[in-house]
Amino acid sequence: MLNKYPMWKNIMVALIVAVCFLYAIPNLFGEDHAVQVVATRGAQVTAATQAEVTDILKSKGIAIKRSSLENGQLLVRMQNADQQLLAKEAIAKALGENYTVALNLAPATPKWLADIGASPMKLGLDLRGGVHFLMEVDMNEAIRKMEEAKVADFRGQLREERIRYAGIRQTAKGIEIKFRNAESLNKAENFLKTRGNEMVFTDASSGDNYTLLATMSETYLKQVKEEALLQNITTIRNRVNELGVAEPVVQRQGSDRIIVELPGVQDTARAKEILGATASIEFHMVDEQADPSAAQNGLVPAGSEVYKRRGGGTVVLKKEVMLTGDHITGAQPSFDEYSRPQVSINLDAKGGNIFSNVTKDNIGKPMATLFIEYKDSGKRNPDGSVKLKKIEEVISVATIQARLGRNFVITGLDHAESQNLALLLRAGALIAPVSIVQERTIGPSLGQQNIENGLQAMIWGMAIVLIFMVIYYRAFGFIANLALCANLIMIVGIMSMIPGAVLTYLVLRAWY
Repeated sequence: MLNKYPMWKNIMVALIVAVCFLYAIPNLFGEDHAVQVVATRGAQVTAATQAEVTDILKSKGIAIKRSSLENGQLLVRMQNADQQLLAKEAIAKALGENYTVALNLAPATPKWLADIGASPMKLGLDLRGGVHFLMEVDMNEAIRKMEEAKVADFRGQLREERIRYAGIRQTAKGIEIKFRNAESLNKAENFLKTRGNEMVFTDASSGDNYTLLATMSETYLKQVKEEALLQNITTIRNRVNELGVAEPVVQRQGSDRIIVELPGVQDTARAKEILGATASIEFHMVDEQADPSAAQNGLVPAGSEVYKRRGGGTVVLKKEVMLTGDHITGAQPSFDEYSRPQVSINLDAKGGNIFSNVTKDNIGKPMATLFIEYKDSGKRNPDGSVKLKKIEEVISVATIQARLGRNFVITGLDHAESQNLALLLRAGALIAPVSIVQERTIGPSLGQQNIENGLQAMIWGMAIVLIFMVIYYRAFGFIANLALCANLIMIVGIMSMIPGAVLTYLVLRAWY
């Protein structure tokens, strides 16, 4: 039988099948139970960290299959799932809050295959399992932020109306507005009531203390909570998209919780870090009149506050926020001319105008970038919700050299932090902090049985077809068998090469 096709076509077919076979091989090696360690907030995972983790696990009698340190992340592979859980608890307790420790399933692909980008086929949550997060929105913080905005609104409105007040502050009961006399109080109450019906105003005066108490109405309170939950769901969806997870699930549960399911995710530590992070930035002017040494002893001028600087030391900033991250429309990590990490920021039109006016009036003065983050404190509130710890750090202080517009850069971060901050700012800021109250790895359960059934059906079906074809058609059957095997190899290889391809139960059913 003569081959009627040109040699180059035969070579091309053989080459394609060979490449697909090469990229299909990782599916034979399975996965290892692993613990992943990632540094946060300026810390670094180094060889010393790797040695420390190894010593910790040896002291606990936990056997390590192997550990690897790549791209600033430590991956420790264990023998089984039980040792994986014990290792996570031991490592998290020893390293502290500057490191994120997460469970992971790491491909057992040999290094020479991993070096050419070969990896196993990604399975959906119904087959492979995945990571399940139950996240809780801190509604108290959402209400506090809204009250904070109302304080600024009240100040501006009373000044415009030329109504004199002695002070405005947030309290546990609501917003207190103090006046020097009853006439100003009544005038302010009548005026503020006409500006909207979302707040309830009550005369809380006692003696010569003329106080107007503003609280949120029940309807407005429900609206604030609903908007906080819906906006956080949208933001988390954006963050999941940034992570590049295929077929994720992001949905609400009840009035203050969000369910996130990430099928086939590999980097669970990064997913946990990005989804649970509530990072934002604020720009404040530095109080040059304050004495830093006196400020450390509690002598802070009115209208200013002491903040810690990343890398050590303190700085006194004015409380007035010049600009927040709400006006950011774009953020990209980059490097300056000295190869130092930075984040290039783009503002919307309103933010650009605000920033332009602020910098125009403060040329030659120092301005600070305040990084704000909420983290799980490990404690619970009386209502059972997670108690979050607010961390504020000044990441950079720079002198304003000229009037700035809608584009500028933030410095003072390491490479990993600049990447994460840019991602969070692009995806949007969470209107209220969220905490991961439950994290679990979902087993494939019925999906595992489907995989085994599919493999059995494929093996026996292929064997019967191959034997029948060879016996009945002989040489032509042998050629058809080669084509059938090549087809199977190409399907598995191509699905393993495509980043977004996911094998689900429906696809598996279609195969057999």
